[in-house]
Amino acid sequence: MRNYNYIQRLLHDLILGNRYVNRSLLEIEKLIFLKQKNIKDNYHLFITGLPRSGTTILLNYFYSFGEFASLKYSNMPFVMAPNISKFFYGRNLPKKERLHSDGITFDLSSPEAFDEIFFKNQDNYVKNECLNYLKLVLISEKKNKYLSKNNLNFKRINLIKSILPNSIFFLTIREPLQQSYSLLNQHIHFSKLQKKDAFILRYMNYLNHKEFGLSHKPWFEPVKFQNTNSINYWLEQWSFFYDYVFKEFSENPNCKFIVYEKLSKLEYLKKLLKLGKINNTKKLDQDFFTNSNKKISLSYDKDIYERALNKYKRIEDKSSEKDKRKKQSKKSKGI
Repeated sequence: MRNYNYIQRLLHDLILGNRYVNRSLLEIEKLIFLKQKNIKDNYHLFITGLPRSGTTILLNYFYSFGEFASLKYSNMPFVMAPNISKFFYGRNLPKKERLHSDGITFDLSSPEAFDEIFFKNQDNYVKNECLNYLKLVLISEKKNKYLSKNNLNFKRINLIKSILPNSIFFLTIREPLQQSYSLLNQHIHFSKLQKKDAFILRYMNYLNHKEFGLSHKPWFEPVKFQNTNSINYWLEQWSFFYDYVFKEFSENPNCKFIVYEKLSKLEYLKKLLKLGKINNTKKLDQDFFTNSNKKISLSYDKDIYERALNKYKRIEDKSSEKDKRKKQSKKSKGI
């Protein structure tokens, strides 16, 4: 987005900034490309969670198997018209590092969290059009399973599940101090970028990416810590977020908590592939994930951190308990 020329920026402003243009594009797509395709009962994978917990790298990993369709950079800004958008890019561009400066690279064929343009519509619209929209994405890539990474979909798990009952939701979690530190750094980093370039701010607002930066919106109302330039603010938000998702979804069989620190372990990857119903276990690619935890010298509130750490351990332990129960069940059945 930083290197877009004037015409590209204007096009993004005209399309992404206008809900009625987007809805009109979807109607045109339906008229031209929509076919009878039963996807309601298919297995679809939705990755969600607090940012900086491995959601993007998980998206890239599962997309690399070639079994899922997802929105890509080549669909921008025609996100609501995934088939029409293919006519606007005749060639790919070299991979480059994304603005986060976190080592993750992308090109036009890379998947990204663009379905927020659709899901941020009113619930009734989403209910009526979700199957049509996802069908069009699947048709554009000739696939039967949809893959999404959207950090805001934690709010819509029940809505999406009511439309796509066999979907699985990966809820990612990372050690709270490390994740909060990363969120703080990204907030400072993007605030600087957005002050220098107003289009970056507009672009992120179009996508509802307000997790950090000048238009940051807290996931939950701050109680003790208000200063977004303090790690304590992000630790408190971490606690509120995972208190909520654990309470709401820890017993939901469609929801799986994914622990960031375990992604570099071979056995854990095998478990994820099984959850994702990926049959190509030859491509485990353990080196795909690297633990990027940092040494943190910032001072922080010990009470809020202890509360967050206890929640992290509880979620990690519960995830392990489920695996143990499954193994014991198989043994008792003689499997």
